Amino acid sequence: MHHYCGVDIGASSAKLVIIDGNGRIVGRALRRSGVDYAETAARCLSEALAAAGLKQEDLSGSLSTGYGRDNVAWAQGKMTEIACHGRGAYHHLRKRMTVVDIGAQDSKVIHLDDRGRRTGFKMNRKCAAGTGAFLEEIAMRLDIPLGELNGLAERSTKETTLGSFCTVFAATEVLAKIRAGEKAEDIVKGAFRSVARRILEMDTVDAPLVVTGGVVAHNPILATMIAQSFGKETLICPEPQYAGAFGAALFALEKET
Repeated sequence: MHHYCGVDIGASSAKLVIIDGNGRIVGRALRRSGVDYAETAARCLSEALAAAGLKQEDLSGSLSTGYGRDNVAWAQGKMTEIACHGRGAYHHLRKRMTVVDIGAQDSKVIHLDDRGRRTGFKMNRKCAAGTGAFLEEIAMRLDIPLGELNGLAERSTKETTLGSFCTVFAATEVLAKIRAGEKAEDIVKGAFRSVARRILEMDTVDAPLVVTGGVVAHNPILATMIAQSFGKETLICPEPQYAGAFGAALFALEKET
């Protein structure tokens, strides 16, 4: 049985998967990207190989993607995260769709036809609005662990509106809301709504939505809000945080077959 590796080095976290010749995941790893992407990729590979009971020489192909894809010297190829997130999501659902990937530093809207071919895309690169960095800033201002945001938002009974998309101005606005006595859970829900609104502004959509990325993996309430914003059926991709790495592994497999 041949095996293939895909590694996605994001600005915040690194994800790696190993698949067999049938596209089934047999090993995976997740780590903070840190400051040494090459070392992080190597550690992820070692962990995933151990989980799969394999050695590096057992891999028939490997491909890197993401912000740090150029730092994976052992990868035999590389592709953009736009291509890989689209490929990973399409593998699961096999239909025309729009993939919304919310990352730590940027967000993407990727349009695919019914054969999985990309027909267009938009990226948010101008600022941190609509990304995980925006939510990290809100969590810091509220002095709340990032992992608790989703639970807090789900307990909200009165959503607070944040008027600014800008991360810097929104952080200042959050402090004003705190002084005014607004509850933390209502502010957090407002922050999630702000992210969904920012995604809505990026592009028009006429197909079912599929959401990928670590932000939605930890904050599924975002999928509900995005569905409300677009008025479209919205699904969370299976293993959303690994969608890019999985897509990279699928591309590695396809190159060899």
